[in-house]
Amino acid sequence: MKTIKSKICALTGITYPVFQGGMAWISEARLAAAVSNAGGLGIISAMNADASYLKSQIKLCRKLTDKPFGVNIMLMSPFVEEVAKVVLDEKVPVVTTGAGMPGKYMAGWVDAGICVIPVVASVAFAKRLERMGASALIAEGAEAGGHVGDLNTMALVPQVCDAVSIPVVAAGGIADGRGIAAAFMLGAEGVQCGTRFLAAEECQIHQNYKQKIIFAGDTDTIVTGKKLGHPVRALKTPFTRKFAQMENDHDITQEEADNYGAGALRRAALEGDEKTGCYMAGQSAGLVKKIQPAREIIEEMIQQAAVLLKI
Repeated sequence: MKTIKSKICALTGITYPVFQGGMAWISEARLAAAVSNAGGLGIISAMNADASYLKSQIKLCRKLTDKPFGVNIMLMSPFVEEVAKVVLDEKVPVVTTGAGMPGKYMAGWVDAGICVIPVVASVAFAKRLERMGASALIAEGAEAGGHVGDLNTMALVPQVCDAVSIPVVAAGGIADGRGIAAAFMLGAEGVQCGTRFLAAEECQIHQNYKQKIIFAGDTDTIVTGKKLGHPVRALKTPFTRKFAQMENDHDITQEEADNYGAGALRRAALEGDEKTGCYMAGQSAGLVKKIQPAREIIEEMIQQAAVLLKI
């Protein structure tokens, strides 16, 4: 099989330059291990959980794979202090971060030899994190699912690549080899895919979630929460349509939004709730047509990209 070697492979010890995104209630140990065993970088989401949950996930992942894996830390989590220590204690090889500035924890992680790869949505953020000692960066465009920024992938990635000297991983709207090839042409050294792995056989989400991804079209996502400064992309459902209506009808408060959205992603991911679940997904959902093993997903993407890049 053809392959694509890059600086991100050398940095993290993976075979293929493909990260699986850290998605709350979705990116758990079994999916992460499957991606890592397939040659990519599987990532466990620490989400809003406490230290004991993360420790159990790390231990399970290590039972299922001897390959490199990562942990994604959401910096707005109420348990961020304890999970930041867990990755040190457990000697996790790679940490990715999102939803905030990881400066408080960077020195400790870097000194421990952890490869720290924050998610960024702007050039200014990228430059600042490089100065703090980040090993690489994930430049995520607004096409991505979940919490998003303003810049789209096509514009964001090359500007971040031009602004920093460390490797850049492209994310947002990438679900096949064409997206990987495009990312490399923009200067990236790897890609991160979230939505594509929702349809992995090893992904533990409810079957309703997988079916919604498989049948999604190009215009089937919506961004809500922009008025509050916390935009989130998800599939159009009764939940997201009502949220959008609440935003448009009046000046929704953060408290109203929090109360309305509490537990919505969990209900989608674990229960398949059709009415009150929030099915986070990126615009690349329209490219996902079938459920496959993680290994097959990665190999197909890499093969297609290698042909396009003439490797």
